[in-house]
Amino acid sequence: MSASKTVFVLIHGGWHNRSAWDRVAPLLEAGGFEALTLDLPGAGAHALAPASLDCTPFDPVAFATERSPNAGVTQDQRAQAVVALVKEAASRGKGVLVGHSAGGMTISAVAEQVPALLHAVVYLAGFMVPNGTTLLEMLQHETLSSALAPRLFVGNPATIGATRIHPGSTDPAYRSLLKAAFYHDVSAADFTHAASQLHCDESNAGALAPSAVTRERFGSVPRHYIRCTQDCAIPLAGQDHMIAAMDAAIGNKTITHTLESSHSLFLSQPATLARILADIPSLARRVAPTQQVPT
Repeated sequence: MSASKTVFVLIHGGWHNRSAWDRVAPLLEAGGFEALTLDLPGAGAHALAPASLDCTPFDPVAFATERSPNAGVTQDQRAQAVVALVKEAASRGKGVLVGHSAGGMTISAVAEQVPALLHAVVYLAGFMVPNGTTLLEMLQHETLSSALAPRLFVGNPATIGATRIHPGSTDPAYRSLLKAAFYHDVSAADFTHAASQLHCDESNAGALAPSAVTRERFGSVPRHYIRCTQDCAIPLAGQDHMIAAMDAAIGNKTITHTLESSHSLFLSQPATLARILADIPSLARRVAPTQQVPT
């Protein structure tokens, strides 16, 4: 393993794919780092669309009730895909694992499984939840009550087997809500492109799988959280609640960074995000992960 090379493993959030990092990865590479990305199982190139999506004329009732072809994707499948990428990163240098939004659930699982392979773990407005808690439970917490993303959901997730959105909708009100939830500080052209990359269905497994993190393993990895003050998908109050809850549960502190950004900081402020990420390897060397939270 190289003593100096840092390899960032970049994990996208719900409904997104590896293209979310298209602006950040080149900036990291230009700074002398490596950046690895993937489409998680059930996402991007691996996502299957409901047949009703392409029916002409479009039938909103069928779209809201059709069983998801992605319903069988499990959280463990996603974690194992990322473990494999972390092992590749570790063979090249110091791995820093970065997760956006719902990708936070995946990177927590990976940090618990292979803590010795990670130099640091970083949450970008991500779901960072204590042991035994699910993403759905956290989403229902009062600090996330103003989140706009749930208003995008189509149909009953229990019936569909997934949380479904309609990123290709031509309804002006729905598209306005989609932009407000994820991309409110992004240009209209960038929003159009970003929305075209989204898939419809996120398997319920990701929202229902309890976090399984321990002080001994997950807690041994220095962790960072990038707070987004203008986030309408995971409001700042919810981000801060998760930071405090994890710190109390694990017994050491999360290192925080703050950006005046929407949920999609990789689009709105890629250069600033890349600079924050580039500083993390040196911060990880200076911070003792066993430092106790003051009581």
